[in-house]
Amino acid sequence: MFQQLVNAAIAIVFAVGGSILFYVGSNLLLDKFLTSDGAPADKQIKRDSLREGIRPWIFVGPALAFLLVFLVYPVFKSLQLSFMDREGEEFVWFTNYVWAFTSDGFQSSIINNLLWLIIVPTMSTMFGLVIAYLTDRIWWGKIARTLIFLPMAISFVGASIIWKFVYDYRGPGSDQIGILNALVVAFGGEPKAWIAVPFWNNILLMVILIWIQTGFAMVILGAAIRGVPEDTLEASTLDGASELEIFFKIVIPQIWGTIVVVWTTITILVLKVFDIVYAMTNGQWDTQVLANLMYNEMFRNANSGTASTVAVILMIAVLPVMIYNIKSARETEQ
Repeated sequence: MFQQLVNAAIAIVFAVGGSILFYVGSNLLLDKFLTSDGAPADKQIKRDSLREGIRPWIFVGPALAFLLVFLVYPVFKSLQLSFMDREGEEFVWFTNYVWAFTSDGFQSSIINNLLWLIIVPTMSTMFGLVIAYLTDRIWWGKIARTLIFLPMAISFVGASIIWKFVYDYRGPGSDQIGILNALVVAFGGEPKAWIAVPFWNNILLMVILIWIQTGFAMVILGAAIRGVPEDTLEASTLDGASELEIFFKIVIPQIWGTIVVVWTTITILVLKVFDIVYAMTNGQWDTQVLANLMYNEMFRNANSGTASTVAVILMIAVLPVMIYNIKSARETEQ
């Protein structure tokens, strides 16, 4: 453990120190080689203009290089591999896409992804909105918001392990340590291996992501609610509007743009969901989603063609939502 902490500290020092040396050194070299000291007046202007034109690229250049290497290149490479065989050596054109839309595993993954898309963003946004509105009206609201936001600090795998204990099943006649089965037994029911029960196991996995993302929705929507003009709220109260009427007819219409942005942001996350399914079931018992299918095709079946095909389809599914999200955010800002 101590050695790991030392290695982490060394890595941080080298990373931060290397970044500082790069930016400081680059600027010094730029000023040295494109100095205008002692040059004729016309050359001074040209050198100053060139130097100031290059300087911004020193700061954004490394980031752009990383984007090209780790984001843009993989997109085009995945697109190419999706038209090739499992080894990525020969073109098979649309064979992989035909496989995708005729495979039972792919169709099951699509259905599960649609369920996630319908339930998780809607429930997370709804819970976040209600909690944000209510916690602004109680004295211990900050404590409540802190507790609800805490799951955001937990990784998806960590959250899955926590909920694995909640859904734990120890067999008939055994003491149930899982909270869900303990409650079922307390009310006279029979404990079950809930994670292995089709359909309901998908809902139970969704609960984990809803639990995590509700805090995100609460924070963003809470800020939007606090931005609603007080005079409109006071005027509606003086007119005799109830709390429910104020909430649905005054608050929600004024923060609708933010609600849409939050909903679409969570939707993009849900389209790429992998960690929770992998940690809880690894796609067994009809819980497989597209990202999990892509992983299995690549690392279990060693088929780069079908794996890349699923990746391309997933990317195409994300793009419209992402574009709409950016457009909505810009309209909200305006």
